[in-house]
Amino acid sequence: MLAIINEADWPIWPLLATSILGLALIVERALALRRSRVMPRGLQHQVLDMLRNRQDAPEALARLEAGSPFGRVLADVIRLRHLPREELRAMVEDTGRSVAHQLNRYLPALGTVAVVAPLMGLFGTVVGMIEIFSSYTPAGGDPAQLARGISIALYNTAFGILIAIPALIFHRHFRSRVETYLHEMEYAATRLLRVLAAAGPGRRPEPGLDTAAAARAEPRWSEQ
Repeated sequence: MLAIINEADWPIWPLLATSILGLALIVERALALRRSRVMPRGLQHQVLDMLRNRQDAPEALARLEAGSPFGRVLADVIRLRHLPREELRAMVEDTGRSVAHQLNRYLPALGTVAVVAPLMGLFGTVVGMIEIFSSYTPAGGDPAQLARGISIALYNTAFGILIAIPALIFHRHFRSRVETYLHEMEYAATRLLRVLAAAGPGRRPEPGLDTAAAARAEPRWSEQ
């Protein structure tokens, strides 16, 4: 590896820094976007049980909100359930947009790495071509300098592509995962709104009510 870096010359160093940044972003997003951290399984049923048992105290809602982005959405639905329907929808939509921004954090940076890395490799190629042309003199060319220029051009091009491919793959993968989470949160929040509306003002959801209420239509909280 050190021999390759030496052959690629100084243009390889910005590419190495970019590769480290891209790897750090991939690892951070892979950990942050785990389902157990974003949408813990069974959380919606726990929330319904909490409502039935009248355990929706401010302290319990604060713990629910701090536990996960999904818990934050559900906590807002419960906390604001006494508002008129349109105002409640608007408030929950605001929470949804904030959660979407949180889940998409660092993804633009990863996309930038995928775009910039090949350009940086191309820059290294240009530097290598300059080395190649500078090796020619009226008396003839320097084979060592010619070989060095070719090495700089090829190594930087290959390394730039090598960085861009996984960065682009993970960027698309994480974006798809975030969209799936947001869709599921949207459906769950709408379902909880139906349950609370079916229970009536000041009443608690009854067992089985969430299943019956899920069949009724309700505008999605992410709609404008």
